[in-house]
Amino acid sequence: LDVSMDMWSYFHTCLVSIWLHRFYIYSAVAFGISLWIVIQFTTTRTKRKVTEPGAADKLGNGCAPPQAQEAHVAGVKIFYGSQTGTAKRFAKALAEAVISLNLPVEVINMRDYDPEDGLVEEASSRNLCVFLVATYTEGQPPESAAWFCKWLEEAASDFRVGKSFLQGLRYAVFGLGNSAYVDHYNTVGRRMDRWLWMLSASRIMTRAEGDCNVAQSKHGSIEADFEAWKAKFLTRLQALCKGEKKPCSGKCKKGKCKSSGKQSKESSDHEHGTSEHENSEAEELFETSSEEEAGGTDSVIDVEDLGNIMGHMKAKPGLGHFQGSRGSHSISGHLCQGLPTLTGKDSFPTSHLSLPSGSYKLIGSHSGVKLCRWTKSMLRGRGGCYKHTFYGIESHRCMEATPSLACANKCVFCWRHHTNPVGTEWRWKMDQPEVILQEAIEKHQNMIRQFKGVSGVKAARLEEALAVKHCALSLVGEPIMYPHINRFVRLLHQHGISTFLVTNAQFPEEIRRLEPVTQLYVSVDASTKESLRRIDRPLFKDFWQRFLDSLKALAEKQQRTVYRLTLVKAWNVDELKAYADLISLGKPDFIEVKGVTYCGESSASSLTMANVPWHGEVVSFVQELARLLPEYGIACEHEHSNCLLLAHSKFQVDGEWRTWIDYGRFQELVREHERSGGSRTFTAAEYMARTPGWALFGARERGFDPSDVRFQRKNKARDLSGC
Repeated sequence: LDVSMDMWSYFHTCLVSIWLHRFYIYSAVAFGISLWIVIQFTTTRTKRKVTEPGAADKLGNGCAPPQAQEAHVAGVKIFYGSQTGTAKRFAKALAEAVISLNLPVEVINMRDYDPEDGLVEEASSRNLCVFLVATYTEGQPPESAAWFCKWLEEAASDFRVGKSFLQGLRYAVFGLGNSAYVDHYNTVGRRMDRWLWMLSASRIMTRAEGDCNVAQSKHGSIEADFEAWKAKFLTRLQALCKGEKKPCSGKCKKGKCKSSGKQSKESSDHEHGTSEHENSEAEELFETSSEEEAGGTDSVIDVEDLGNIMGHMKAKPGLGHFQGSRGSHSISGHLCQGLPTLTGKDSFPTSHLSLPSGSYKLIGSHSGVKLCRWTKSMLRGRGGCYKHTFYGIESHRCMEATPSLACANKCVFCWRHHTNPVGTEWRWKMDQPEVILQEAIEKHQNMIRQFKGVSGVKAARLEEALAVKHCALSLVGEPIMYPHINRFVRLLHQHGISTFLVTNAQFPEEIRRLEPVTQLYVSVDASTKESLRRIDRPLFKDFWQRFLDSLKALAEKQQRTVYRLTLVKAWNVDELKAYADLISLGKPDFIEVKGVTYCGESSASSLTMANVPWHGEVVSFVQELARLLPEYGIACEHEHSNCLLLAHSKFQVDGEWRTWIDYGRFQELVREHERSGGSRTFTAAEYMARTPGWALFGARERGFDPSDVRFQRKNKARDLSGC
């Protein structure tokens, strides 16, 4: 008790002492806080002095010291596309001015630059990219810039390329043109500016335009226009060197730089050459944002609505002159020339298809052709598609086409985002197969010729590519709907072109009537009625019976047949036993199993990247499926396409897989079949060839042809394209 009393007495004494001296304690705390504030203020002020323009360690030209340059601007790359040499001269003059600011600079001819490889890397660098490009005859880019512009247009228009593909790239554009050519004044510079913006690149200043027409030039000549722009650019460059981050005027919206006040007026002074109506429509097509597109109610065009659509299109004849942005109802590409007279529902609405004209070419009124990215890849010696690995096609000699852009399904993973019409029967005017094939080959060859002189393209392969050897009838739609499909196939064979035809298993009678093709595919996207309804969303009410009948019709074929399984995680990967039952029904020679390709956002589909299986997951699925199919084995793999091939044991001869095709032998067999009027039949075993070791499942190459060189792009966004 005494100890407790003593302890309490001690604490009481301390508390009383603190209370009596509280004024001194408050003063000490206040002094400490004041001292801390003074120290913080002094430190901040010192830092500000270090970053002021007049600091002693600044360069005399107004740019930041080397340390700051490393943080904000590493250098300037000046790209030029010139026909007469003016853009090249301007590029060199600009380079000299940039050098005077003690910044590294590089002048690049667009002809010698590979944008597919280089621009993506620039997006992750601290360089500024300046584009000086002229507009040549009929609004086309100069020859030296043709490939650069073509690639940029395709990348901006293709929904399979991510919206942020060039995010981080800082750029400025100066266009060279002549306002005397009213319809095409500076179109290349304007389009390049928009294409870059559509890929999420950031403008550092408003696009400028030089005018060779001295009567209309703002500063009296194109040289004076350039000098005025150059002065503004250097000022902007100095600001960026100091760390200023505000892009342009800070008011860029939807692809059109709307700077305030005088600057905005300057950027629009040269737009007088085009009519107000044409400009407004062009801007609308160019500037449709993905957010606005996603808000549409339905991007699927049903046959029953074609009359209303065409009536709307006829009321707006100006539409289709410019290429549009990626979108569900934007009009990308041109109105087809030579279309039949429109007759309401009986006319195919080709002009409404959202096919980017840079990579797609429309044929007549219901067909199309496109240059596959694997064709481009093999032209450069960077490897072929999975059909090259599995079946030995030469990817650079393959033409991807279709005689029918319409389809009877609305698949959730449709890589056309349902911008093609859908229907259950042929209800429009028909082009002849001879016309379709001739135009398809001509347009394909024209697209191939554009690769002449492109960096990395192998001359020998370019020459070979002009002679089409294979045709993948799988571009879009349902080729087998075309009433003259047999004539079309025969024509391809007569030209020595092999045929890979894909159908969505909704037309069993057409499959039975189909004459021999090199390889016939059926898409088996689900194994039960309900999952097929959810994934393919077919239009036919009796879709399941049609699906089963199509598989039975496939079993009757004597030539090579393939099931194409597309795995969609959380949708159809847990139906192994049901898949095995369907395989026993159709008895295909091969089963391709491929992970779904995510094709970007779409208002018509809820598919996301979460639905894309990893390659390891696809391998596991195939291995489990193979255990349920004793007559099949895993033959090949193409890791890059996330795809594997199961083959029937009859294609394993003397312990070796023979999944490849002897194309010469097939052409001989099909000619004999035609000469005999169909009485001479032949089987898949008669034109098979040995599969090379590198293409086999388990090989070190994982399906990549060792004769080519695999290209690994740095900091590359996931590539979503493919056949």
